[in-house]
Amino acid sequence: GAHVLLIDTGNSYKGLCELIHRRTRGEDGIYLTYTDEAPICFNPFYVEDGVYDVEKRESIKTLILTLWKREDEAPTRAEEVALSNAVNLYLSKLRADRSIVPSFDTFYEFVETDYRRLLEQKRVREKDFDLANFLNDLEGFLNVLEPYYRGGEYDYLLNSDREMDLLHKRFIVFELDNIRDNKTLLPIVTLIIMETFISKMRRLKGVRKMILIEECWKALASANMSEYIRYLYKTVRKYFGEAVVVTQEVDDIISSPIVKETIINNADCKILLDQRKYMTKFDGIQAMLGLSEKEKAQILSLNLARHPGRNYKEVWIGLGSVQSAVYAVEVSKSEYYAYTTEEREKTEVFALAERMGGDLEGAIRRMASERGTETPEVTIRTIIDNA
Repeated sequence: GAHVLLIDTGNSYKGLCELIHRRTRGEDGIYLTYTDEAPICFNPFYVEDGVYDVEKRESIKTLILTLWKREDEAPTRAEEVALSNAVNLYLSKLRADRSIVPSFDTFYEFVETDYRRLLEQKRVREKDFDLANFLNDLEGFLNVLEPYYRGGEYDYLLNSDREMDLLHKRFIVFELDNIRDNKTLLPIVTLIIMETFISKMRRLKGVRKMILIEECWKALASANMSEYIRYLYKTVRKYFGEAVVVTQEVDDIISSPIVKETIINNADCKILLDQRKYMTKFDGIQAMLGLSEKEKAQILSLNLARHPGRNYKEVWIGLGSVQSAVYAVEVSKSEYYAYTTEEREKTEVFALAERMGGDLEGAIRRMASERGTETPEVTIRTIIDNA
């Protein structure tokens, strides 16, 4: 009964999403990927009911900071105040004049005209008034934001004239592999997608919501994103929601202050897979995650004594400091081919489905039948079964 929104790089969930899409006859299993011909674009200034609550205002400010500042450059307090004033005044103008179309373009024009005049008047009235770089170099601020304004290289990104109806879609995948190394686009697109989730989180009352950010650390590693991530992790549970992050790079866990101070401190559930290739770095992981010696021993025992006649992988799951154990995860062949992220296997499944007239489920069943016997006694044993 949950709504799941996934942010991925690597096409890991394409098969599963397509399976859901076909089973629901296109009503669900929405797969959105970024291409030059059809880029992912939004209008973060648009709200359906015209109400800009505190959370919405803060997300707009974070977005503009992400556009404005480099990932290693934190804004000064004066710059934050000036930006906050600009956003609040712009939103007030939207409420007063309904003919203005909410968009990045009209925000940019407001800063360039009305807000500039306001600052000049304030500077005249208060001789010692100084808002650091934001006021002393307003042209620089506008120059940095110009690529996202009308006629700029990325003018499509924040001025979408179509509103995607994702509120009632229960399984959504945003695939960002094509921009995973683009330092300009990846953080912005990721941030806008997370704002889409927060909108879903606030509006779906009494429904479990999950956001899963897979392999998107480059997008989260900026100073400007830290407050947003912190807000998400501290707020999501109040709305019957859940935030999950996944990484395969151990250095991300050890080196990122955002992970250390925000995600780990607010994560009651930790899941680790086989760590043998990180043996030389595991002391750092242990310290970062606050693992006991018993938990360390459990984790380093993963997959060392598997039953030779069974096809399963082991996983360590820790629930706060209350419970931890190693669990075996074993699935049927059908489930394996539905979930597989191995490129060759995914290609085989889709090719067989095409030969069978688009029957993806039938293709999975045939591959499972040809390559292994389905055994009813094989089950998935996870923390849910043992809770």
